[in-house]
Amino acid sequence: MNFLEERILKDGIVKKGNVLKVDSFLNHQMDISLFEQMGEEFRRRFEQEKIEKILTIEASGIGIACIVAKYFQVPVVFAKKAKSVNLEGELYIAEVESFTHKCRNQIIVSKKYLKQGEHILIIDDFLANGCALQGLISIVNEAGATVDGIGIAIEKGFQIGGRTIRNLGYHLESLAIIDKMDDETGTITFRPQK
Repeated sequence: MNFLEERILKDGIVKKGNVLKVDSFLNHQMDISLFEQMGEEFRRRFEQEKIEKILTIEASGIGIACIVAKYFQVPVVFAKKAKSVNLEGELYIAEVESFTHKCRNQIIVSKKYLKQGEHILIIDDFLANGCALQGLISIVNEAGATVDGIGIAIEKGFQIGGRTIRNLGYHLESLAIIDKMDDETGTITFRPQK
């Protein structure tokens, strides 16, 4: 069992509807020491790739992406979920559906921050159905850049997202893959990893 799986068992809460509540350490309150371990592990798993930029989506992916970027010594770009007055110029836009929030959003990245030929590592906190990832991948492709890897903190292996992304040929690494959750007993079963 790895460090993230241990933390999920210790502090994660399984809720109805296949929801895993990890807001005490991952996506509301953030445990930076844990993020440091995650950054190191993502660096190890993607060390053969020539990463030039980290891409994530607001808001929960930003903290993890920033720590990962420290290990690769590259900038972070995050897709915004709303257009603001500060977002100007030409934009990449994709529509995505959120499993957690049960709604559709546009995600937006300024064209000046993703360039043709760049090697991108996508980082996010959760992978369920893969809609957010597919939106980020479409933006990278539209920019003429390359997705050299995708790093996910927690993957719900019993949902279609991971299988879909892997079947598209992407190098996807999830630090914890959950095969089963039971909200009545609170038990979580992880997929064995190397």
